Amino acid sequence: MPRDKSSAPEDPLPTEAPQPSPDPVADGPAQLPGVAPRKVDARAMKAFAHPLRMSIYSHLTDVGSATATALARHLDESTGQTSYHLRQLEKHGFVEEDTGRGSGRERWWKPVGFAVPTYDLAQDEANRPAIQALLQASLDQRAAALGRWLSVENHEEREWIEASIDNTTTRELTAAQTRALTEELMTVIDRHLGRPGDPSGADGDTGTPPDRPTPDGDPVAQTRRVRLYLSVF
Repeated sequence: MPRDKSSAPEDPLPTEAPQPSPDPVADGPAQLPGVAPRKVDARAMKAFAHPLRMSIYSHLTDVGSATATALARHLDESTGQTSYHLRQLEKHGFVEEDTGRGSGRERWWKPVGFAVPTYDLAQDEANRPAIQALLQASLDQRAAALGRWLSVENHEEREWIEASIDNTTTRELTAAQTRALTEELMTVIDRHLGRPGDPSGADGDTGTPPDRPTPDGDPVAQTRRVRLYLSVF
C-alpha cells in the first residue's frame, strides 16, 4: 500500500501578548491619576488641530464659557467662522452647550476635558503632523499665559501673588522615582481641583467669580480662574 506522505499540521508559532501602552494618558496600567477620562482618537485629534479651533478652545478654558459672538470679538473673526468651528468642536466632543448661561437667543459654549495619547497615536506616521501642531499650540498658549501673568504680577493683590509660583527644579532620579513623583503630584491636583478633565470648572463654575468660603472661614473670598501647568520629563 502506498505510504501516506501527508504530515500532521505544524503547531502554530506562539504569539506574543500585546504589551500595554506606556502612554500615561492611555487606558492601562501606565495611566496616571487625574487624567481626563475621555481619550481622543486620531480622527478627533486631526479635527481639533486647526488653528482657530485650538484658539477657541483655549479661550473657553480661560473664561469658562462664551458665545460665538464673544469669541468672534476676542479672536477678531466673523461670527460665522466661530459658529462653524464651534459646531465642529461640538461634533467631536470638545465643547458642549452651557445650559446654565444665556437667555435662549444665543448659545453659550463650554470646553470639555480630554486627553491625547500622543505616544500611541504617533505610532502611525500619518498622525504626526497633527500631533506636532497640537503640541506647538499648547506650548505657545502656555508661554503666552505665563507671560501675561508675569507682566501684571507686580500690580496684583498680595494674596494672589503669595498663592502663585513659577518654579523649575532638576534632580537625579530613577524612572521609578520619577513615576512616583508624577503620580503623587497628579493625585494632589485631582484632590484640589475636583473631577479630572473638566476645564470649565471643577464644580461647574462658568467663569463668574462668586463669593465663596475659604479654608480659613472667610465668607467673602472671591474666586478666580486658576491655571496650573505641570511637566515632568
